[in-house]
Amino acid sequence: MLHPIYSTVLGHPELIADHLANYGALLREEAQEASRSLIARMVAGVLAVVSALLALGLVGVAVMLGAVHGGFHWTLAAVPAAAMLIALAAGLYASRQRDFHGFAELRAQVEADIHALHLAGVRHEH
Repeated sequence: MLHPIYSTVLGHPELIADHLANYGALLREEAQEASRSLIARMVAGVLAVVSALLALGLVGVAVMLGAVHGGFHWTLAAVPAAAMLIALAAGLYASRQRDFHGFAELRAQVEADIHALHLAGVRHEH
């Protein structure tokens, strides 16, 4: 007598094909989710670096303008401060620790299938 998995494969190969296709769809979905998160963090990191460099340049311009005009105006501090706030916000977003459990659903599905195969094997032995 054959193990239940073999009789299922031989009797209903379309079920195995559907199951494998569902695994592929789940893998593709979880990979897309992971890549979206990674891309968003990379964009935020680049924005943080560019904004910090822009703020540094604007601080230099503000110091030069303040020295040339011999006075201080609030816009000389506000413009670089806005760029620094953007850099800080983007940097915090990029460095924030994510609760990403890579491919957890796929792992749970594989474990459930292995458990089901073990149960089928135990029932087959008795």
